[in-house]
Amino acid sequence: MAVTSHDVARLAGVSQPTVSRALRDDPRVSAATREKVRQAARALAYVPSEAGRALSTRATRRVGVIVTDLTNPFYPHVVAPLHDELRACGYRMTLITERSDEAVADESLLDQSLDGVVLATATADSRIPAQLDRRGVPFVFLNRDTGEPDTYASVVDNEGGGRQVAEQLLALGHRRVAGVFGSANTTTGRERELGFRLALAEAGVGLPEQRVVRGPFEYATGYEALPVLLESRDGPTAVFCGNDVVAIGVLNAALRTGVRVPDDLTVIGFDDLPMAAWEAFRLSTVRHDLGELSRRAVRLLIRRISGEADPAGERLVLPAEFVPRATHAPVG
Repeated sequence: MAVTSHDVARLAGVSQPTVSRALRDDPRVSAATREKVRQAARALAYVPSEAGRALSTRATRRVGVIVTDLTNPFYPHVVAPLHDELRACGYRMTLITERSDEAVADESLLDQSLDGVVLATATADSRIPAQLDRRGVPFVFLNRDTGEPDTYASVVDNEGGGRQVAEQLLALGHRRVAGVFGSANTTTGRERELGFRLALAEAGVGLPEQRVVRGPFEYATGYEALPVLLESRDGPTAVFCGNDVVAIGVLNAALRTGVRVPDDLTVIGFDDLPMAAWEAFRLSTVRHDLGELSRRAVRLLIRRISGEADPAGERLVLPAEFVPRATHAPVG
């Protein structure tokens, strides 16, 4: 028969609740009693039950990570550090990968079986944050958020990154520029476009809608956008892409259509995924620390779970920097 906490309590001469509190290092239990309980537990080879602990503390030490677009190469590079940081903090990760927002919102995992949730693919019209609020489940946004002031999020300085790209292009003499941006219902898409537009406008350079394409942060968005942009009477000399995956789509479309990069066309991405540095691409892009982005999200979520986070919300913004490689050049 398995040893129980009641057995430990009898050997240590304390109550069963005292055993539970002592093994959790509860400060209400004296150091002497904690040591006595530990000695009894070691003598009986007692292993605390996670299920029992969850019942007594209402904590499961489990965190859900919701990613509705796991096919995007961006997300594996944040899921791995999320897992590692959660594990280091004593939590287990449950990855939820339903393809639709509606499916996730109805998912039975969004209940008291999770101590908290990381939202990695949120959109402005997502039902999930409201669902979590109603169920009392703490959550944080990763990479994307709602843009509201009272939110909890670990994000990138998207506007600043977009501004840096515009400044680089202007310095290289580009005036006919185009943008293949992300979806308008994502903060990453909106903020990167906004920073880019503002810097261009301050220099007196416009970005007409005929040189703008918006769509999912996917390879196909970039691949299908470039031929459309090149059809215009005044085709672009440079294209800023909403992320590296979109930029790689543009690069492949350029290769197919005989457009030379960077001689005929400058292409710049965003995120600096590991593949951006591959010799096949050598993509000029905007870098931010994907690992730190994830680790900050975990620490913020744990503060929310423990009640230590600012009740007014916390938005942690990671800096971004332009990374010059081989896909940008002065106007020919």
